[in-house]
Amino acid sequence: MKIYYVSVLILLFAIITGCNASKKEAILCAGATTVLPVVSNAAEQFKLTHQDVNIMVNAGGSGVGINLLGEQNIQIGMISRNITQKEIEKYPDVHFVTHPIGKDAVVPVISSEIYDAGIMALTIEQIAKIYKGEIKNWKEVGGPDKEILAVDKEMSRGTRHVFMKIVLGNEEAAAPGADLVLGSNNEEQTAIAQSDAAIGMLSNAWINGDVKGLSIILANGEVVEPTLENIINGKFPITRNLLLITNGEPQGEIKEFIDFIKSPGGQKIVEQAGYVSLYQ
Repeated sequence: MKIYYVSVLILLFAIITGCNASKKEAILCAGATTVLPVVSNAAEQFKLTHQDVNIMVNAGGSGVGINLLGEQNIQIGMISRNITQKEIEKYPDVHFVTHPIGKDAVVPVISSEIYDAGIMALTIEQIAKIYKGEIKNWKEVGGPDKEILAVDKEMSRGTRHVFMKIVLGNEEAAAPGADLVLGSNNEEQTAIAQSDAAIGMLSNAWINGDVKGLSIILANGEVVEPTLENIINGKFPITRNLLLITNGEPQGEIKEFIDFIKSPGGQKIVEQAGYVSLYQ
């Protein structure tokens, strides 16, 4: 359904821009909702000095971005995880080139009511047991007597890949303890905020007053908070690079746009979105 939605948008864009093909260069971008705010804001800034370029940015998830680029329907894919060998083999005619634009953490998050009740940190093992369905009530980890609402993400989402690889040991692991499967960061943030007993996984930039980030208790007992400092120094255990991908080395306006995102001005946009700059 998600791929269909993005494909329809691309078709509409092609119709609209086809009428102005002689006037504007078109760059199509799609993929991770985590990367979306950076690329969207960068596109607006870039077009101020490149008025002959039309940049369209859509979400859909990392997997969608990889597939659309693999099918050569877009020029730039946005991903928040690494490309798998299976995906590379699926598109033998495509030379995937990755372009890091920042760094982020995937944070286990909970409803503010559970956080305020005293659950501020868990071990990776405890989180794994929740998603396996072995821990079903917050009282089992020292919290209130409330059934846990475990929120999972769609398989195509980069945030899920990174989270599950650390928590369950496999980026494609099933989560039998999950009660709800959602897509974008915005959808999951809203669901957790509206619940009083939920747990989920979000980019660090999506934590707010209603959705609290959990610290991780390491094997040695150290408690590591999901702060920008701990993302930069690598202490937080679930971190990732934010990437753009192209088919081969980019040329022309596409290269200029990616170079802009990597420039000091573009990296300010990365930081404003709540992520870690390449220069940190």
